[in-house]
Amino acid sequence: MYTVIGATKTRTLRVMWLLEELGEAYEQEPANPHSDTALQHNMLGKIPALIDDGHSLTDSVAIMTYLADKHGKFTAPAGTPQRAHQDAMTLWLIDEIDATLWTNTRHKDALPGLEQQMHDRYAQSLKVLSNRLQSEFLMGDEMTVPDILAAHCMGWAAGAGFPPLDDKLKDYLKRMRARPAFRAALNH
Repeated sequence: MYTVIGATKTRTLRVMWLLEELGEAYEQEPANPHSDTALQHNMLGKIPALIDDGHSLTDSVAIMTYLADKHGKFTAPAGTPQRAHQDAMTLWLIDEIDATLWTNTRHKDALPGLEQQMHDRYAQSLKVLSNRLQSEFLMGDEMTVPDILAAHCMGWAAGAGFPPLDDKLKDYLKRMRARPAFRAALNH
């Protein structure tokens, strides 16, 4: 059984959602960032962490990639062109959307004008994302790790008052959040 370290209303939700999609058992220690529990598993005090077979794994995207690879689901096989495309999408989401949200969350009060810049950047990235969404899921007809990352970021952005989604992305997010695994993780 896996142990997930971190509060649900953080990036920890991404890991829990994937575990639910995989049908894997886990227990959660709902630690906050920089708590004693978080510091035991990540010297920076960041969450989430995943405990598997005595190993503390950190960073939500690294953990999701590990779990998807380990279980052979929600990912393209390593070493394939499809995986390279999937990894490119994941890294783009981290660089353009997740980083924008994180920068805003962390620094908006300290840097005048930053919040509007981050909102503008997010809106630009959403246009690109909407254009890239050509199927039911980001990578085609099957859900992959980038879908969890994108949907989590869109929810985070909505809660932080970022610009609204276009109709295509609204429908996508609604489908993603209607998944039983998302609901289970959220209510864990």
